[in-house]
Amino acid sequence: MGSLRQDSCNPDCCMTEGFQPLQAEEFRKQAHIMVDFIADYYKNIEKYPVRSVVKPGYLQQALPASAPYHSEPLEDILDDVRRLIMPGITHWLSPNFFAYFPATYSTAGFLGEMLSSSFNVVGFNWLASPAATELETVVMDWLAGLLKLPSSFMFAGGNGGGGVIHGTTSEAMLCTVVAARERALNRIGGANGGRLVVYASDQTHSTFAKACKLAGIAPTNIRALATSASHDFALSPSLVRAAMQADVAAGLVPLYFCATVGTTSSNAVDSVQQLGQVAAEFGAWFHVDAAYAGSACICPEFRPYLDGVELADSLSMSPHKWLLSGLDCCCLWVRDSSALTRALSTNPEYLRNEASESKAVIDYKDWQIGTGRKFRALRLWMVLRSYGVARLQSHIRSDVRLAKRFEGLVEADERFEIVTPRRFALVCFRMKVEAGRDGAEANRELMEAVNRTGKAYMTHTVVGGGYVLRFAVGASLTEERHVDGAWSLVQEKAKELMSRAGLDCGGE
Repeated sequence: MGSLRQDSCNPDCCMTEGFQPLQAEEFRKQAHIMVDFIADYYKNIEKYPVRSVVKPGYLQQALPASAPYHSEPLEDILDDVRRLIMPGITHWLSPNFFAYFPATYSTAGFLGEMLSSSFNVVGFNWLASPAATELETVVMDWLAGLLKLPSSFMFAGGNGGGGVIHGTTSEAMLCTVVAARERALNRIGGANGGRLVVYASDQTHSTFAKACKLAGIAPTNIRALATSASHDFALSPSLVRAAMQADVAAGLVPLYFCATVGTTSSNAVDSVQQLGQVAAEFGAWFHVDAAYAGSACICPEFRPYLDGVELADSLSMSPHKWLLSGLDCCCLWVRDSSALTRALSTNPEYLRNEASESKAVIDYKDWQIGTGRKFRALRLWMVLRSYGVARLQSHIRSDVRLAKRFEGLVEADERFEIVTPRRFALVCFRMKVEAGRDGAEANRELMEAVNRTGKAYMTHTVVGGGYVLRFAVGASLTEERHVDGAWSLVQEKAKELMSRAGLDCGGE
């Protein structure tokens, strides 16, 4: 392959002379076009099927095999977004999205993300952008105050605690498991890693087991303790104590115990107070995962679910699920931040600086997995300031009210039953089936029939060995009419299924 003479002019190169990828007036022009596009999407979001119906590989077939050599206008790109990308989107912001726990958004959250992106801060240490670090410490204390966390979790408490914003609960769990592992091995000796055992319930999110595996915990030392319907699928403290006692007797070391406030399957709530006492008996790191339901605890009526949190070593909750901040935003508080920094800190020469050496500042790179980090606190700060506590509480209560409404509609129809107690804004229910019929298959068919319409989207779970439909209220745009419409759709599809099976279709 030949090379160009240095004094020759390549026409393609000439086209890039004077290229300015970030020019203020061009940005203003294109940003207006993009904002209009997004606003129209929000305005018309109900017109799209909630769950995407494309087939695997559809986009590879539709797009060219290589990137364009020459630039293309924004208008052409957005045309392809409409034509090719939108059909492959499952619309999490649709008011008819009732599937997984919500990923809420808001105007304030969007504007905060826009502002954060505009600064493009890479805030790995205090010096990289002092405002990014200091605003995060302020916002984390603000939110801790709303949750009425003990001062030991706050920077203002002056006891070595504090908070950090991660992307997801997975990251928060991994960091705390690593910190717990480091602390334990310093106590029992580094050669004893194979003796470390971790505990959670069989309802704990799968991210727990994944984090433990990544931290080097042997899969045989990950305990998923059984729950039952008799305790509403909350974890029994006596069962945890018995498991830890048995492991200690076998020469193993209880390392880490995760309790959950609002499990994914059924919103079960573990007793933080009682389980924290058990963890303390065995010297295990006690983590409270309140990823979804933690947001509700800014309301006084839900705050008792966190009673006993002063016994925890760490607590995480995700404002991107229910507090309108948008992805990604997981808040982690720890009582002893030095446990994190001892396990996670690095100090290369090229990052040394006077402020860090003085120990008078926070370097958040030592509180997380990676080094680089976004200015996430700006987004959360915008949400808290734009809406205030009163509106955020109202937002939570409105979703709970809508879930209660759906629960009442289910209870009023003799063809259906509520499976687990409704907590927060999740309703777990199922269609009753006659003896001899496969209940799981019938309910799976019902769910798929509803989802195929594109008018609503639900998911399922299995609790207590039974197949259950999950109806999670919480999308930012959901109103009462959407809940009522979804229930009418469920009734319609249930009637069709029962009619095909030759069964009585009463209960309407």
